[in-house]
Amino acid sequence: MGDSVISTTPDPGNPWPRDMLLTIENGAQTLLDLLWVREAWALDPVGEDLPPVLVDTPDRETGGSGADRARWSVAWPALWRACLAHAGSQPDPRAIERLHDPSIPQSERGALLELVSGPSWRDEFGDAAFTGRYDEWTSARFNEITSPEVLRRSPERERLEQLVPAWRAGLTTIVEIPCRGTFTRRVGPHGLLVTAETRSDPDGYAAALSSFA
Repeated sequence: MGDSVISTTPDPGNPWPRDMLLTIENGAQTLLDLLWVREAWALDPVGEDLPPVLVDTPDRETGGSGADRARWSVAWPALWRACLAHAGSQPDPRAIERLHDPSIPQSERGALLELVSGPSWRDEFGDAAFTGRYDEWTSARFNEITSPEVLRRSPERERLEQLVPAWRAGLTTIVEIPCRGTFTRRVGPHGLLVTAETRSDPDGYAAALSSFA
């Protein structure tokens, strides 16, 4: 679920720049799919700069085959990087606008949808990895990020001193993942990856935003 943060009310005393628009992506489904699959199926991906484990550890799946797990483990790091790069990028407004044209050919519509939605585990491997436990886990995650307590928080407004320089340096998208500890990474020219723990910690979030600027 991506939310946009912007100042829309004229207020001379408001320190939020009027033209500063940020997208907070704390529910990128392609990333959640990958994080859940990695732990639920006990995958062992090998590579540099892989994200930490989930805060809410899913129950282990017992079906499938060792061959599937091995194949999934090998593919996981590259797919994570591709999905993360897309989550942290700016959407192409021309592609989105083109999708609303009912006269475009179906083949072009499919290509545009792929461009807008980006890569995903499901496109690569189908739905075989996802079970009822996945539905339960994602439902709990949705309830968490849409709870009144979470929606009342304003971590970006609380850290404007660090946020504004980061925005001026090109930051437009903050991607949050529900993983343990600190894992702050710049994602392309416009994105910043943080854990939910970092974004909820004032000092940790200040340091993360300062790393972008």
